[in-house]
Amino acid sequence: MATQLGPEMEQDLANRGYSRRQMAKVAALLGAAAATVRVGSVEAQQAAKAVAGAVRIGANECWTGPFPVAAEAAYKLVNEGNRYEPDNEHEKLFRAVASVEGVPAERIVAWPGSSDPLSRVAVAYASPSRGIVTANPTYEAIWRTGEWLGAKVTKVPLTSDYRHDVKAMLAADPNAGVYYICSPNNPTGTVTPIADIEWLANNKPKDAILVIDEAYIHWVDGPNAAKLAATRDDVLILRTFSKLFGMAGMRLGLTFASPALMEKMMRYDGGQVSGMLPMTAVACGTASVTQADLIKQRRAEMVAAREKAVSHLKAKGIKVIPGSQANMFMVDWGKPAKGMMDALLAQNVQIGRSWPIWPNVSRISVGSMSEMEAFNAAIDKVWTA
Repeated sequence: MATQLGPEMEQDLANRGYSRRQMAKVAALLGAAAATVRVGSVEAQQAAKAVAGAVRIGANECWTGPFPVAAEAAYKLVNEGNRYEPDNEHEKLFRAVASVEGVPAERIVAWPGSSDPLSRVAVAYASPSRGIVTANPTYEAIWRTGEWLGAKVTKVPLTSDYRHDVKAMLAADPNAGVYYICSPNNPTGTVTPIADIEWLANNKPKDAILVIDEAYIHWVDGPNAAKLAATRDDVLILRTFSKLFGMAGMRLGLTFASPALMEKMMRYDGGQVSGMLPMTAVACGTASVTQADLIKQRRAEMVAAREKAVSHLKAKGIKVIPGSQANMFMVDWGKPAKGMMDALLAQNVQIGRSWPIWPNVSRISVGSMSEMEAFNAAIDKVWTA
């Protein structure tokens, strides 16, 4: 059912240029039933339906599940499933994250994934008169929401070395309400330097919000943008447990932002998102974030598997977009990517999709070493220049 916005909220939307029809879309977007449909449609765009028995390297999932210590923590909560929240599980999660990231616990909110906060920031800070600026290609969820609502969406090509072109993004729409950076970027896996991100934070309109999607940051052995959300009131950072932590099916994500920023995102419907989270996922996340040695070990395993596949492709003269620091890379076949996707699927290997701006380029997720060896073997069978 649609959310009831109330007169005050309707007036706010009207003041920002929303029509009655667009307000109805906002209400539907924030409603629970509409949210379920919305998440499904985004996921369907991100990855084809899994093929049973195939090597699944198309959805940027981790090749394995949660760390054993985290799975044990989740199972303990299974046995206490009769309680809504056995022992302040959310507070434990926020304290654990705060200790690792240096972000005050009161600036951390937990969500069932990233789609909900991405939609909320579009509603709260973008409008028909204040648009959204993103890179292209990148993760499309926020621009899909913006376009559906009727907000202006501006897509700026990546730089020649596949970073977000922050100066071009600001120049493309100097009065936008939201600037969105995904780093490491999906689908390229490339990292935008913190200095560039800070430049955009310092030069954008003061009342605009900078959204930094760090879904893949744990795959990077380097700095992150958490300090910006710890010290600024105009920056929102997204995190997820779906990638390195192997919890995609458990649906747990985080935002780092000032309480005032979050309050504005939630004011249309109360935003009681944390109460909807399964305690098993919360406990699993709490146990995961502090496992520095296990994170480093899993990262190294991924890098080795990624480099094995990339080296194999390059040896065959196949172009790979350089610079990925995440569990994915992009392959430019020099011909329509759909044909290569179908050919590899016939060999029981399911790779990722292409993006409209790059129709000849496929995204490949990094699986286990044995899965990447199967990918290499399939390439040997189907590749013709």
